Amino acid sequence: MTAETVISLAENGVWTVFLVAGPLLVVALVLGFGVAIFQATTQIQEQTLAFIPKILGVLACLVLFGPWMLQMVTDFTYQILSNLAEYVR
Repeated sequence: MTAETVISLAENGVWTVFLVAGPLLVVALVLGFGVAIFQATTQIQEQTLAFIPKILGVLACLVLFGPWMLQMVTDFTYQILSNLAEYVR
């Protein structure tokens, strides 16, 4: 296996992780920012208030994007396993 092949596999793996985790992280970030602004304007400093909207938002995002995320990971795994003979040489 050449260095280019290893770099290509690593690049594809990192890109797949970014694509799969991206929607969840963006939703958590936006909801966390919104709750932080709400807490700052109302001066409510309840620690658990920040977690409930994030949990519900990420859960909804998982339900919405779950099939697409599973397809991305499955395609990456299929690509790795179908070219396994080339990687071993």
